[in-house]
Amino acid sequence: MTSTVPAPVTRTAEGSALQAVLLDMDGTLVDTEGFWWDVEVEVFAALGHTLDDSWRHVVVGGPMSRSAGFLIEATGADVTVGELTVLLNEGFEDRITRALPLMPGAARLLAELTEHEVPTALVSASHRRIIDRVIASLGVEHFRLSVAGDEVAHTKPHPDPYLFAAAGLGVDPTRCAVVEDTATGVASAEAAGCLVVAVPSVAPIAPASRRTVVSSLEQVDLSFLRGLMPLN
Repeated sequence: MTSTVPAPVTRTAEGSALQAVLLDMDGTLVDTEGFWWDVEVEVFAALGHTLDDSWRHVVVGGPMSRSAGFLIEATGADVTVGELTVLLNEGFEDRITRALPLMPGAARLLAELTEHEVPTALVSASHRRIIDRVIASLGVEHFRLSVAGDEVAHTKPHPDPYLFAAAGLGVDPTRCAVVEDTATGVASAEAAGCLVVAVPSVAPIAPASRRTVVSSLEQVDLSFLRGLMPLN
């Protein structure tokens, strides 16, 4: 299991103002945003309710408590947030046990960051039980630490997850490059002061100051990330 409270690391990415790379999980490294929606549809079908496809954009990228609460209110299902969270996590775990597809370019990027000893963290709104399974599949050697949604007081879109990751790595959040796929994750990273590379998975994300939008992770490598980070 990847520790969420590592010893501070102060090494910077060699020859660059870039100090660390912080990566989202679902929809960014692993092609699982669709998994979550499929599980939500199945769980609510078993409860006797049909989910409207337009709700997918509401629940994507956020904390499970928010998504669960929204879906319960929208459907009127007779289930608590706690009960629904267990059902969703169990359904998702079952799916990733059978298959865990990577996003194009993810394996290459992780290998490059590891080769160049760039401090890297996985920062997700998913729960620890899910993150540990995914990290085991991706390779624990690729991450100095990980931050789970059920381990911070306020998860995305609050800045806490990315501030916690930067502190754990011993780096300045303004010198961190974050790779995210949803508006919720982007908001979290930008609130923490990080530079953001957005790779939209479900809904469009517009470019902005300190935010670069690309169509695929295949466009992102260490040279690209270093080139985005201002020297001052």
